[in-house]
Amino acid sequence: MKLNWLLTGLISSACLFAAPARASTFTGWEFKPDRNQLNFGTDTGVQPKATLLDGPYRLVVDLPGTKMTAATVRKQYGAAVREVRIAQSDRNTTRLVMELAPGYGVSPQNIIIRSDIPSRWSIKLRTIQRGVSTASTGTIQTVPIAPIIFAGVVPIGKEMTVLKSQIKTLAAKYGSISPGMFFMEVDTGNYLDINGEKSFPAASTIKLPILMALFQAVDSGQVKLDEKLTVRRDLITGGSGELQNSRGAKLSVFQTATKMIAISDNTATNMIIDRLGGRKVLNSKFKSWGLRKTVINRMLGDFKGANTTSPADLVRVSALLAKRQLITETSRSKVLDILNQTANRKLLPAGLGKGAAIAHKTGTLGRLIGDAGIIEMPNGKLYLAGIFVKRSFNDVRARNFVQAVSKLTYNYINNRQVSQK
Repeated sequence: MKLNWLLTGLISSACLFAAPARASTFTGWEFKPDRNQLNFGTDTGVQPKATLLDGPYRLVVDLPGTKMTAATVRKQYGAAVREVRIAQSDRNTTRLVMELAPGYGVSPQNIIIRSDIPSRWSIKLRTIQRGVSTASTGTIQTVPIAPIIFAGVVPIGKEMTVLKSQIKTLAAKYGSISPGMFFMEVDTGNYLDINGEKSFPAASTIKLPILMALFQAVDSGQVKLDEKLTVRRDLITGGSGELQNSRGAKLSVFQTATKMIAISDNTATNMIIDRLGGRKVLNSKFKSWGLRKTVINRMLGDFKGANTTSPADLVRVSALLAKRQLITETSRSKVLDILNQTANRKLLPAGLGKGAAIAHKTGTLGRLIGDAGIIEMPNGKLYLAGIFVKRSFNDVRARNFVQAVSKLTYNYINNRQVSQK
């Protein structure tokens, strides 16, 4: 059955492309009418192709080598964007169409199609004109697509498909676990993405972006590292750490931050959050950095997993740190030194080769473990890692899985670099 609204045959030579060896799967979408923005995702990286037609104005975005598992979507909105349509235009291409209401138009330069990770894209119609003719002129305009720059600092490279296949095979042997991970080489931008943008309970990994926010405040002069903080009753909480037993004690900001990371002290974390202005201030800052799923919903200890992040978000923070963004060189050195003191070495560190170093932060809940940070190989090459594993309560196999993934990834990157030499 032909779908007329997919413009079959109109621009087939411009919009249909050969599929890669392995097809991607279209995983979902959302449209935000108040922002005229369409977000969508695939299970592996894709490179969209976009064209603009008039009479009425329609933005046609093709995803080569991508297949839908769900039925055709056709949803109407009572606004400038009248309708969104998504369907399989041929066996190798998923097509998205944003159709404007009569009398509305848009120019290619006001259409922003971008991503910092090839499996997650956004389309934003920045400016829509009113009073535009609905008559078709037969004009077909190519819409430019911005280069993919991860976290705004690392040009994206190739997906590590061989490694991805190995890890998926490994995960199948563990049965009950549910992992998400994102790894990236800093120099090449090559990446591994398995549920990398999925939201997970952050546990103590939330302390990594909090640490970055603290040193950003230090650089701006808002906070001094030697100023004293008091272990107040309202900030004391249980779980990991020792300050919960030190009510009334005074520590410097630097000492407090070090305990927050090194021994994952929850009370120390609350003291830092409080000093920085609270959850809302930090959440706004995280959003300004481009973090998508990182939100502090409650003070620590967050034993039910209300605070959230994603593997890709934690790698974004690590990328900004590795590429000398957000904070000064002096603060960067201090942040790395603190992250190097993380006491828990049973996750990512356990899978690294001899001579490798890692600056990282772990997180543990009964039903989840996570780890994220920067790995430096003996040859000086850097790669970034973020991983979470949902598990049965306290199931040690999740820890074993993280160790195995870490070892597979380290060996894969190391062997590839050796073979290139």
